[in-house]
Amino acid sequence: MLISETTKRLKEQLQQEYMRSMPLGAGLEPHLGGALEDTLAHPGSMVRALLAAKVAQSCGVEEARAHQLAIGIEYFHTASLLFDDLPCMDDAATRRNAPCAHRVHGEPATVLAALGLINRAYGLVWRAAAGLDEGIQRQALDYLEVQLGVAGVLNGQSLDLHYGMNFQRATTPQEIAMGKTVTLIRISLVLPAMLGGAGARTVQLLDRLAIFWGLAYQTLDDLKDVLYSSAQTGKTPARDALLHRPNLALAIGVDAAFERVHQLMRLSDNTIMKLDAQGNWGFLGAVRAQFLRETAILTDEQLARAS
Repeated sequence: MLISETTKRLKEQLQQEYMRSMPLGAGLEPHLGGALEDTLAHPGSMVRALLAAKVAQSCGVEEARAHQLAIGIEYFHTASLLFDDLPCMDDAATRRNAPCAHRVHGEPATVLAALGLINRAYGLVWRAAAGLDEGIQRQALDYLEVQLGVAGVLNGQSLDLHYGMNFQRATTPQEIAMGKTVTLIRISLVLPAMLGGAGARTVQLLDRLAIFWGLAYQTLDDLKDVLYSSAQTGKTPARDALLHRPNLALAIGVDAAFERVHQLMRLSDNTIMKLDAQGNWGFLGAVRAQFLRETAILTDEQLARAS
């Protein structure tokens, strides 16, 4: 079977688990239940879940644990999107080609839905870690707490929200991306390796790769915000300029942002080569190929606009 076919099957399986791994009881309040049902009906690309599942299995984590961890990470990511789209944050209208949850079910229900996903995510991660060596558990769960805590994604989100008001320090789009985007890529690559008992060098290389890929992903997202319409992205475009939010393409220019992506991909390629020397990490090449495809499509969009 081709790797692409294997990945497609895994993605479909994870999408099904994503939609059914959040218990929705019959007595659930309709607004909260509706917000959760609508959110779970649109799994998205599942990139983080796919990465987590494949890294976990490459490090010897059994399939059931790997999938619990993958869905937990995807729930953390989804909850961050629900918060991100709220009127007090980005005030977005659409996400994943559908109306944002707060536009349909209200802000209170959306906040509660996000908290419900986070609670379930921690439960799934704990199940994935249960019964493993105590030292492995402690290392992995401490890492997760740091990445999702006030020094990690929460601080990144606050820097993002107050970017235009921050007169005390020179906060850069890259610094904010490290707190927001890189954090969720980190737990997708590093946390599964930790639970699999990977060596310190492997963990270090995966953390480095997460930084390169996370920054590249955010730069591509910034370019999409500038170059794409809502029909192309499935979410509300041009929010960064309107809300005075950090956007590398706006800060350094579209051409320089493209060069930044290429530079980050060169660094990531070097890291993947070092990982390949230690084991079977061939599946990382498929993620790299996706980055290149998105970059090529965005380049065509930029050329079309210039002509």
